Amino acid sequence: MEFLKDTSWDFLGKRKFAFALSGLLILATIVALVINGGPRYNIDFKGGEILEVGFDKTANLAEIRSIVDGLGISDAEIQSLEDGSVVLFKIPTDIEIDGKTPSEAVMEQLRVKYSESSIDLRRQELVGPKVSGELRTQAIWATLFALLGILIYVTIRFKFRFGVGAVVALFHDVIITVGLLTIFGREISLPVVAAILTIVGYSINDTIVVSDRIRENTRILFREKFDDLVNRSLNQTITRTMLTSLTTLFVVICLFFFGGSVIHDFSLTLIIGIIVGTYSSIFIVSPIVVAWEHASPKKIGGKK
Repeated sequence: MEFLKDTSWDFLGKRKFAFALSGLLILATIVALVINGGPRYNIDFKGGEILEVGFDKTANLAEIRSIVDGLGISDAEIQSLEDGSVVLFKIPTDIEIDGKTPSEAVMEQLRVKYSESSIDLRRQELVGPKVSGELRTQAIWATLFALLGILIYVTIRFKFRFGVGAVVALFHDVIITVGLLTIFGREISLPVVAAILTIVGYSINDTIVVSDRIRENTRILFREKFDDLVNRSLNQTITRTMLTSLTTLFVVICLFFFGGSVIHDFSLTLIIGIIVGTYSSIFIVSPIVVAWEHASPKKIGGKK
């Protein structure tokens, strides 16, 4: 299926505007992170308390959330388990409510609302700052190792300049995604980290498709000016890029609106990442490769 046929858009001609837009988004990210003292981490990364509470019937999560919100605990995570009769709470420990810990206040209100006999505290665990710090460090290393692996793979399959362009674009995607989540007041959790790693894989896939087409065209159209060859390659792959991005984006938007609050931040991260990743594969990677080619002309895929 090809709904954008024989296009001749000058993608590279828009690279100054694209770089300016990316610069503004990165600047906004830096400002947001400075104002907030870094990303907003949730209990997974800053520590807190985990409660697993059993109910004698399917729990009403909306009602339970209103109880927790009424206590002033705005950043608690609440999700149902098993058949819906078990609820998992992740509650911060850095506040005090009427002389009680947040977990004590939550359990007290649940007993008032549902009676002592209808609820059962099955598990209570404290996630300390040391464990949270280790999770944060592991998440950062996981992302960096993923980027390093991508650099090595793209360098072997294509050339080093393509690998550098791909990794710069991925850093660009991750930084802007984290920045927008911070601006929107969202917290960085383990599902959000999983979404960011998904974005890294999704974005590099599109970059590889474009890079492969550039390499193929370099062998066939070796007499053509490199800028025109890259523009031609981008136009030849734009249908595939748009179809892949739009179909994926549609599914993730459905998850965002109908998937429930548990995966709300996960799906929002994917929405941001898909949009930014599609943009960077067109307007960041290729201009970097072209700029490198102008600075140091080199055979890329065949005769040139």
